[in-house]
Amino acid sequence: MLSAKSLFQEIVDNDGSFQLFCSIAASGESQGGWENARIAALVPESQRALAPKITRHGADEDKHGRIFNALLRKRGLQPVEVPPETDYTMLLEKDGIGLAHEKLKADQPLTLPDIITYLAHSRVTEQRAADQMVMLRRYFADHPEVGRAVRMISADEDNHLAYTHEELLRFAAAGHGRLIQRTLRACALAEIRVYRDVSLAVMDHMGRLLGWPKAKSAALAAGIHALYAYERLGGWRRMVSLRMPERRDALGGPVASAPEFA
Repeated sequence: MLSAKSLFQEIVDNDGSFQLFCSIAASGESQGGWENARIAALVPESQRALAPKITRHGADEDKHGRIFNALLRKRGLQPVEVPPETDYTMLLEKDGIGLAHEKLKADQPLTLPDIITYLAHSRVTEQRAADQMVMLRRYFADHPEVGRAVRMISADEDNHLAYTHEELLRFAAAGHGRLIQRTLRACALAEIRVYRDVSLAVMDHMGRLLGWPKAKSAALAAGIHALYAYERLGGWRRMVSLRMPERRDALGGPVASAPEFA
């Protein structure tokens, strides 16, 4: 029987699929770390109070990348090249979602709309990340090999999501509500399409590594398409709603270390 738990367990149990999974995850997290560091450096003077939180966000992403690489080292594996069709972060940028790397590589200060674009992009992608980690935490929080990583990363993703809610609500109260909702909607509709395409690509690679029969691969692809249909019809709205989080100032402190992965 196909289930999220059995599928991930199969991926974790095989060196080749585990190597690809961790490599994709580490690459995406490291890319997010770089992006946040650049955004923090280019925050406009009027929003300098945000810079430490953006820096913390990037430090968390860097930490996650190190955790995935440490999981590989513990099994005696090296990272592998990430197939471009599985690169979620870069495909979102290619689709015009978030801040372009050309802008982040320049030395010009960002604008207020740029900061709102960054926060809206983060709100949508952190929802995806938090949802995935909730699922992994449900099934693998006590797993001897990946449990600590799952618990630590899940807690961070919850903080990131809370931070984006709080900051976007602050900007909405300052009169930017229409821009925020317009940007959130565009990000969400693009994200669900990219997530579908990346999921299909990842499952195709995993299927070849694990020798899945055609029927199993077809069933998984059908499930991915069904999720996209649900999200396209209205499921995307969970990514654009805003509510004040129970935990305020979630990124207001120093980044937590990961000594067990050192």
